[in-house]
Amino acid sequence: MNIIEKTDEEILAIANPFWNDLVKYSNNKNYGAFTRNFSEDMLRGANEIEMGKQFARSKLTKGLEKDPEYLGLIRRGEHVTVLYKQTNKNRVGDEYLGRLVLGYNEEGEIKIFGATIF
Repeated sequence: MNIIEKTDEEILAIANPFWNDLVKYSNNKNYGAFTRNFSEDMLRGANEIEMGKQFARSKLTKGLEKDPEYLGLIRRGEHVTVLYKQTNKNRVGDEYLGRLVLGYNEEGEIKIFGATIF
């Protein structure tokens, strides 16, 4: 099955817990748990040293608020992108765009193929 064939509700039922875990483990600076739902492609492409530095230095990655606002879905090819409006308690009034890319891996499991916050 291709993930883009799922309904919005089915996708959000998967995406929201994934995003909430990313927020939780980012705030806790728990790199291992943060990456646990990443696809193998995502893990291979992630620079562990740079991600570790980001966890250590970035105020943005340590103060993310729970319950971001869902903005929409973009379906493309074999992946779906879920967009969120994310806020941060360390930067009151600032809003950020969260992007979560999901798809099926080789084993038929839904995994994270991209996750960013701007």
